[in-house]
Amino acid sequence: MLGYSGLGASAAYKRKILPGADPRTERMRQGLDSAAVLLDDQGRIVASAQERHDGDKGTGAFPADAIKACLREAGADLADIDVVAHGFDYDPSQDWSANENLAGWYQNVYAREVQRAMLTAAFPQLADTPLEHVRHHQAHAASAYYLSGFDEALVLVADGMGEQEAITVFHGEGTELTPQASYPVGSSLGILYGALTHHLGFLFNMDEYKVMGLAPYGDPARYAAAFRSLVRLGPKGAVQVPVIYADQSHTDRETHGAMLEVVADLVGPARNPGEPIEERHLDIAAALQRRVEDALMHVLSAHLDRTRSRRLCLAGGVALNCTANGAIARSGLVEDLFVQPAAGDDGSALGAALVAARRRRPAPPKRMTMPYWGEDCDPEAVASAIGTLPDDFQVSQLTQDELIEAVADRIVAGEVVAWCHGRMEFGPRALGNRSILADPRSPTMREHLNGIIKQREDFRPFAPAVLAEEATTYFDIPDRWLSAYRHMLLTAPVRSKYRTELPAVTHVDGSARVQVVDREQSPLFASLLEAIGARTGMSVVLNTSFNLRGQPIVRTPDDAVATYRRSDMDALALGDRLVVRAPAPVGPAAGA
Repeated sequence: MLGYSGLGASAAYKRKILPGADPRTERMRQGLDSAAVLLDDQGRIVASAQERHDGDKGTGAFPADAIKACLREAGADLADIDVVAHGFDYDPSQDWSANENLAGWYQNVYAREVQRAMLTAAFPQLADTPLEHVRHHQAHAASAYYLSGFDEALVLVADGMGEQEAITVFHGEGTELTPQASYPVGSSLGILYGALTHHLGFLFNMDEYKVMGLAPYGDPARYAAAFRSLVRLGPKGAVQVPVIYADQSHTDRETHGAMLEVVADLVGPARNPGEPIEERHLDIAAALQRRVEDALMHVLSAHLDRTRSRRLCLAGGVALNCTANGAIARSGLVEDLFVQPAAGDDGSALGAALVAARRRRPAPPKRMTMPYWGEDCDPEAVASAIGTLPDDFQVSQLTQDELIEAVADRIVAGEVVAWCHGRMEFGPRALGNRSILADPRSPTMREHLNGIIKQREDFRPFAPAVLAEEATTYFDIPDRWLSAYRHMLLTAPVRSKYRTELPAVTHVDGSARVQVVDREQSPLFASLLEAIGARTGMSVVLNTSFNLRGQPIVRTPDDAVATYRRSDMDALALGDRLVVRAPAPVGPAAGA
């Protein structure tokens, strides 16, 4: 089964109907984060996001490069593909002509024949291969439920919009995944969050996580009344975001212009990109975050009560909100929680493949292991990439134990180490295979990483990775919840006695976006954490994604070497090699 996500014609069509639009406005469309997933009849998964190939972060381009990568990694070819599944399904039997704006998008971007044309243009060999279309929220729900390991669960999908839905609630039981409730676009928490992201000077459909990181600095009370009017909660889990309906004209629907005017009237003028962040911006972010959390709890409470479910699966772009996920985990509403690590639209490729597979062979959920589903960091590729380094770099080839000891020494000494090993992670989080690592005990490390290494906003937090057996020592996580924290998609309070000892990973509100590391599933990364613990008494490391500002996470050893060379990181651990910059010459020869 080949699943793919994205709407490859959307960028060109947006530029056609909105000529001269700035890049920020161009992102106001569906079908970004394109990806490909190959699933075989044994349930084995290979996956890749298109952005890791073309360097266009969050791209919605047809994922031809990602498809080719999946085939290479699986040792398969196009003739092996039995079915292609796409994570959107705009039903051709529905009358899309009633709305002129939507009719244009349907004819040029959404229609099944458009998807078939793109697939065949990229891969003529697939011209006769069945192409199945999966409802967007069904794909999201399948990606979470069928990999959760739960035999029964409530499944909540929330994003900007599916075809015409903003929130869909499913009930999973055994092999079946049944829709329970559907909320229209006028209930979209994702669109609201995106619009406020734009209002605050960040990128719609890209930088929502920045607003989430900004929120703990603000006071939610200042704009609480404004956000109660923007998000209205009703009986039986009803949610309305009426400001979405302010966009009536063609231009407003493409720019959210009218919606953004209402927002500005309520909370003040928009911040332009690059302008200083003021106290009111912090308070807007805080109030938005609080209201979205309240709305999610409101929906969940109603449907959990009705179904009597006590297990929950989350997917869709809103499920990438780690703070909201952490609040749900601590609310007492559910006994267990699973968030699929590629919860955004890249994960709908996975869900589409899973739906296609289960249409042919129903199967109950099975708990996924770590999503190390991408391209491997194989020895030949490592040697080739290392061979491109000039003489001002020193390279050591080490055994695995020697490498772990050397990297642990450097991290504890205050160095920043890029770490690239094994198969690439699928999803937006670096989970120990494509990471930048540093000492979480350093009071200056967060500022150093944000300002010098990652070159990003100074308010952005960093995540701790911690051995599973020590996680509850430093973070307020119940033992039974540890597996929910493997994918770095929930926040948890840092225990008060360790907040000053882990300053680089403790956010301003005392929380951290924790990654719990399991020895069996991540043996090399766990061994490094153990080595760090032997030196510091704390098996914790600061873990952030191996990329620089505006760049997707590195994919190959070549990407790793090129990114390291452009950065100010101290060392690169790549496969069995440790790369450091040669010391500058000293003495008379230096100036000769």
